Amino acid sequence: MAKRVAVIGAGVSGLSSIKCCLDEDLEPTCFERSDNFGGLWKFSEESKDGMTRVYRSLVTNVCKEMSCYSDFPFREDYPNFMNQEKFWDYLQEFVEHFDLLKYIRFKTTVCSVTKRLDFSETGQWDVVTETEGKQDRVVFDAVMVCTGHFLSPHLPLESFPGIHNFKGQILHSQEYRSPEAFQGKRVLVIGLGNTGGDIAVELSRIAAQVLLSTRTGTWVLSRSSDRGYPLNMMITRRCYNLIHQLLPPCFLNWIQERKMQKRLNHEIYGLSITKGKNPKFIVNDELPTCILCGLVTMKTSVKRFTETSAIFEDGTVEANIDTVIFTTGYKFSFPFLEETLQSLCTKTFLYKQVFPPGLERATLAIIGLISLTGSILAGTELQARWATRVFKGLCRIPPPQKLMAEATKKEELIKRGVLGDAGQNKLNYILYMDELAASIGVKPSIPLLFLRDPRLAWEVFFGPCTPYQYRLVGPGRWDGARNAILTQWDRTLKPLKTRVAPDPPKPASTSHCLGALGGPLLLAFLLLIYKSPLPKLIRDRISPHLGLWFGCAPWKFMGRQTGLQLAALRDPVRPRRKGIAKERKKELCRRSSNRAMTFSCVRKAVPGGPHSGNLFLPSYHLQIQPRARRWVCQLLSRRSASRFTLLCADFPEQSRPSPGNAHTPRTATLLVLFSPWCLLIKG
Repeated sequence: MAKRVAVIGAGVSGLSSIKCCLDEDLEPTCFERSDNFGGLWKFSEESKDGMTRVYRSLVTNVCKEMSCYSDFPFREDYPNFMNQEKFWDYLQEFVEHFDLLKYIRFKTTVCSVTKRLDFSETGQWDVVTETEGKQDRVVFDAVMVCTGHFLSPHLPLESFPGIHNFKGQILHSQEYRSPEAFQGKRVLVIGLGNTGGDIAVELSRIAAQVLLSTRTGTWVLSRSSDRGYPLNMMITRRCYNLIHQLLPPCFLNWIQERKMQKRLNHEIYGLSITKGKNPKFIVNDELPTCILCGLVTMKTSVKRFTETSAIFEDGTVEANIDTVIFTTGYKFSFPFLEETLQSLCTKTFLYKQVFPPGLERATLAIIGLISLTGSILAGTELQARWATRVFKGLCRIPPPQKLMAEATKKEELIKRGVLGDAGQNKLNYILYMDELAASIGVKPSIPLLFLRDPRLAWEVFFGPCTPYQYRLVGPGRWDGARNAILTQWDRTLKPLKTRVAPDPPKPASTSHCLGALGGPLLLAFLLLIYKSPLPKLIRDRISPHLGLWFGCAPWKFMGRQTGLQLAALRDPVRPRRKGIAKERKKELCRRSSNRAMTFSCVRKAVPGGPHSGNLFLPSYHLQIQPRARRWVCQLLSRRSASRFTLLCADFPEQSRPSPGNAHTPRTATLLVLFSPWCLLIKG
């Protein structure tokens, strides 16, 4: 007989929990107190029964490829960032595709969830529900709480002296739906999170003045990155995550701050982070523009209120305020659980943010109570996959005594300031997902993947860490995961290609023609110079420059005419080579009083050449132009002198020095070739 699982809430995490139960052959029953699924994503004009709903203009902060269910991608025609209506359509398609609707009981409120008397042996729960005034008690083998952390609004009125004397309107962002009711009013928005930024921007189009108050400031991100690609897909990558783990946090924060400030100087916009506060991030494309245009005015935290005014910490006063909107977040609560159990269901105590410690049987899972740097939807799905396998006994967790001891120790470290509070900071998306995936057995092995499927491995490691990666191997493997990863950029770019503009014909301008024919004409001109009987003086003047253009020795083609030969500076005989290297270094250290630098060059005879009978040719005193001096010193001072070559101009037969006059100083022109660079040395 399949185990019965109670799923509380039919939102994003509740729907994934129902499907994961079906994947593991469990029998789910979902209780939803509203009349539809989708949770806060189902828009409603009124907030019934205190339920949190999104406002009409809300747009997702995470792009579609990063925030989809791992085995159900968005359709390619969906926009990358969508409004609440479009996202709810996706949830509806998900429900219909996997036939989840029949497992949901709407307009049903969960009154209590208590342990049965034989809980230590069976792990079962008594669940009391109420539907249209009628209560019912059912026994379940496991419970998945999927109510999220947007249940109860956090309204800290006690932190604002004089707020009770304020005669204007006071409301929480939970009650906000549309901006029409605030036309022509002066509105103060308290709290700069994603919701606060969105509401301030929307009200700025219709209100008389919008004031945005923040205590700590924040970094403002855009939904698009460089070249217009979705930011999430560009930064949430395994290769970057590996670098972040290797580099020190102070260095990473410095790089991050420089990049943020390069895009937008947060200090002059009044958005900079208060010193000593943890950095926060919001996603808003329009807030900087509204501040720049004066539609939104940034203010510090409120010190106190009067009947019609607000006095801020910097001493400024804003009078005639009509409405104060608190965007101060929410408090999560589980009123249907026992009080002793509620204290353990916090982000601090939950084992991997899912299982509360202290239970003899791990049959209670909290799904969706997480804050990630990436998609929460993908995180809740992986949580549900892990929890259902724990319910079946396929995955193990540590004993309750060990979990309780670790939770207590962690709480002490947080109080002492050694650890950061898990409830305040967001978890690293890739690290958390990999941790859960390793517990399930679905974490992809990058080295093994490179051996089996290099193309896929490249996308997994260097591409965006999309949820499909956790369907490649292990339990719940999806055959379409590989194709979904390889085509994720196609679905990203598809909705953008709504207008394909043909390239206009370009007129055949003079500059265009010269650009197209310049290369062939220049080559033909140079060949004519080489073949024509020009005076020796002209050839000697232009030859070095042509060598720079071609990156090779032009003397190779004119050896018979000018008598130029290639000579290696390095002697193949090792003892002799060391001696030459020492002499070379000594000569390089000598500086002349004029602008150029001189050194002696000993040329080796080319085998088979006109001087093959002599081991060395005469020494030449050369001058190096100042622009090439530094490079030549570096090149010629190395032991591995074979990395470069000197192309030395030889003299015609009639002007060569005789053996008796072997050390007569001569001047020559050299060309040094080293890697792809060419340096001209002119004497």
